[in-house]
Amino acid sequence: MHVQVDLDLCQGHGVCESEAPAVFELGKNASVTVLQPDPPEALRTAVEAAVRFCPTSALRINEEE
Repeated sequence: MHVQVDLDLCQGHGVCESEAPAVFELGKNASVTVLQPDPPEALRTAVEAAVRFCPTSALRINEEE
């Protein structure tokens, strides 16, 4: 699993950080940083929740083959 954020869509709501704080961090300028672009499978549920609940649909999971 590979996590991507579209910074053009991101408005800094911080939902991703609240759902998966080990993977996402909201900076002081309301810009999200992906701390773990390839998080372990154990974090899949949290990352999927962050993607699902992002108010601007700025997050995406790409499955690597």
